[in-house]
Amino acid sequence: MKAIISRFAAGYIWLVYRTSRWQVINAELPHQFIKEKKPFIMAFWHGRLLMMPTCVTDGAKAHVMISHHGDGELIARTIEHWGLHSVRGSSSKGALGAIKGMLQIIRKNEICVITPDGPRGPRMRAQDGIARIASMSGVPVFPSAFSTSRGRRLKSWDRFMLAKPFSRGVIIWGDPIYVPKKLDDEGLLRARNEIESSLNYITQEADRLCGQVPVEPAEEVIDPTQGEKVK
Repeated sequence: MKAIISRFAAGYIWLVYRTSRWQVINAELPHQFIKEKKPFIMAFWHGRLLMMPTCVTDGAKAHVMISHHGDGELIARTIEHWGLHSVRGSSSKGALGAIKGMLQIIRKNEICVITPDGPRGPRMRAQDGIARIASMSGVPVFPSAFSTSRGRRLKSWDRFMLAKPFSRGVIIWGDPIYVPKKLDDEGLLRARNEIESSLNYITQEADRLCGQVPVEPAEEVIDPTQGEKVK
């Protein structure tokens, strides 16, 4: 059953992509990295997962970090139809193994793809893993996002964007973010916040360009025992 569903999902992505008119913004540098086979980390929010396989085609070798949780196996099978590979793990389970796997991929001059708020959220709030991988590897993070003029927002935790065929679509790449090596906790927090801010800006800008109401990040809450914001 998962094989059938994944094939259908891959076909749906192809249908939306081929029947829609796409504007791609600020893609020159990441496309140059792909052409020159330079490694980088591609980041987008979990709710914008649907159309992102279309961004790393043209023979690029890309590996997506996919959790063991929930729909991970279905997502892994779906992206295989687009020539993408998966590394299993997340910030909540299998994190160490996933980080090691991503670093090995980068050493082979291939692309890592990460949803920094997956697999469970909070929505549009980056976790530590992406900043750690960027710091340890020295390669840039390229934030990315898409939106379409026709689509449905699911009532899931990530407000998943289900794009529809015959749309006007926008794909935006953010400027590269380089994370210094050997960061302390404060430095890691700054890097994580920079990635999060860039992702939120381009995601909301893509929505505005497509006439959609921008999705807001999940609210930060105060830890009553520490008096600090937690995500």
